[in-house]
Amino acid sequence: MKLLADGRRTLTYLKRNGVRKTFLAVCERLEDYRKIKYQYAGPTKKELEDQEKESRGAGNREDAPLFSIVVPTFKTPEGFLCDMMASVLAQTYGKLELLIADATEDESVERVVRRFSEEDSVRIGKMRVRYLRLKENLQISGNTNQALAEVSGDYIGLLDHDDVLTPDALYEMAQRIEEGRKTGREPQMLYSDEDKWDGGNRFYEPHFKPDFNLDLLLSNNYICHFLVIRRELMQKLRLRREYDGAQDYDLVLRASAEILKKKGNIIHIPKVLYHWRCHPGSTSQNPESKKYAYEAGRLALQDFADGMGWDAEAVQKEHMGFYGLDYHPDILAVRRDVGAVGGRLLKKERGLRWRIAAGAMDHNGRVFYEGLPDGFGGYMHRARLLQDVEALDLRCIRLAERCFAIFEKAVGIPYKEAPGEGRFDDSTLPENADPASLGIKLGKALRDAGFLVCWDPGWVRKL
Repeated sequence: MKLLADGRRTLTYLKRNGVRKTFLAVCERLEDYRKIKYQYAGPTKKELEDQEKESRGAGNREDAPLFSIVVPTFKTPEGFLCDMMASVLAQTYGKLELLIADATEDESVERVVRRFSEEDSVRIGKMRVRYLRLKENLQISGNTNQALAEVSGDYIGLLDHDDVLTPDALYEMAQRIEEGRKTGREPQMLYSDEDKWDGGNRFYEPHFKPDFNLDLLLSNNYICHFLVIRRELMQKLRLRREYDGAQDYDLVLRASAEILKKKGNIIHIPKVLYHWRCHPGSTSQNPESKKYAYEAGRLALQDFADGMGWDAEAVQKEHMGFYGLDYHPDILAVRRDVGAVGGRLLKKERGLRWRIAAGAMDHNGRVFYEGLPDGFGGYMHRARLLQDVEALDLRCIRLAERCFAIFEKAVGIPYKEAPGEGRFDDSTLPENADPASLGIKLGKALRDAGFLVCWDPGWVRKL
């Protein structure tokens, strides 16, 4: 099944991007740059028992967060439905309600839900499962919206009918919410890492995500699952039917805009809390199965850019589900929140192949994607995506004029562009100056002033 899916993906990529880029993509896959040796290791039995004991006490408190898990269903196979419901009802944090919004014409889903509800009620001593029979199938967004009007939780979590949560998913979410409340910054949105699941004992292709990164989000919906949002915000935004197929991406974009506007808190939990089931009909296994979803994602991104007042065109990138914004005239002129943009610095290795040598860095000077061959995308294609970073090497950087004073204070010399190149003229740096160290200093100064520092892998300088 996997070989067939890989073949379909390669053929689709070839049709969209041509022979050269397909050759590079195949070479990258063969060199195994993106594959991670992975084995899902959830909490131990002792850890789960401790979580459950701790949660029992917290769950009795009135201020402990109540989670509403919303699942739209339509002709869901019984096996998928049972796995999904069992995963929710087995949470170590038990202050939850599971709301099934069912558009199935017959009673196949309802029978299973009623059985689980009765068994859980006997075990727990209260009703945690709610079944909502829908009069008509309004597709995933319309069906979900009907459920959103019925929830009573403080936070709403979205779960697909064929996926499952890890047993500690809500415990981890509740922990971060409690921590935020203590500091006066209660989260408005939370998300976790995830992996793929074959429905048996195999978990693979983990998606380890960064903390909130606006420009990476504008390149692709890296947030995806497991997503939890404050009830008031979720009910205000709802899902939009015109973006079905990419309704989650549209929701995350609009939620992020609302939260950033109010300087709210978005939390990333760096743990796999969601298993995305792969089967022949799922988008995770067969991207071709929902081509319309990728166009819906592009339209959602365009709507976001228009709503921000940006003169930019949303475009599809090489890989399906990945996007870019073409700014007119450029990102620094269009976006007041961006202070600097930098690119990749390439160096030829033993005269054979150009590889990334410098460019984007973290605050410790670690170079992102260092050593990756030119043309390769790296983990989750991120080496090809615009993203916010902590620092940029001064040998390939361009500053917004509004940040020239910040540059001079941090670097110690006036900002000057190299003639005709549109980048900082690094020849003006003092002798023996380290462009990486100064870039780290500048990055911190820009971020402290409230500006984003962006890395654009499409901009290249060869050393």
